[in-house]
Amino acid sequence: MVLPLKNVIYDLIKSEKNTTDVELIKLLKKQNIETSKNDINKVLLHLEILNLISVRWMGKNSKRIELSENRDQASNALW
Repeated sequence: MVLPLKNVIYDLIKSEKNTTDVELIKLLKKQNIETSKNDINKVLLHLEILNLISVRWMGKNSKRIELSENRDQASNALW
């Protein structure tokens, strides 16, 4: 059974506690998952809307991804 990409990405972030988008791509490649940066950004946005992660810019071209500190608040997202 193949898990959806958002589940795989969330599990990787959960195991790492915090990471960058470049490291996330490397971790996905280790698991033989080839995706575009655009698809990863869509998944990250979805997880951030659900209040599961927090994404912040570290510099011009990289993002820091962390587990959300206030996961106890319910999300109002419909999807």
